[in-house]
Amino acid sequence: MRFLKGAALFAIGKRLYSESRKPHNRAKIDRAVQSFRDRRAGRRKKH
Repeated sequence: MRFLKGAALFAIGKRLYSESRKPHNRAKIDRAVQSFRDRRAGRRKKH
């Protein structure tokens, strides 16, 4: 069972990696990361 779980996680990771290399998906990821960073920076400023 553990082997199947590891294989499934590997397959999902491989798919995510290959999708993240595509330019249109890369732009979406960059926007999401920047949004996350902006939100974290905003929280720090309030305190």
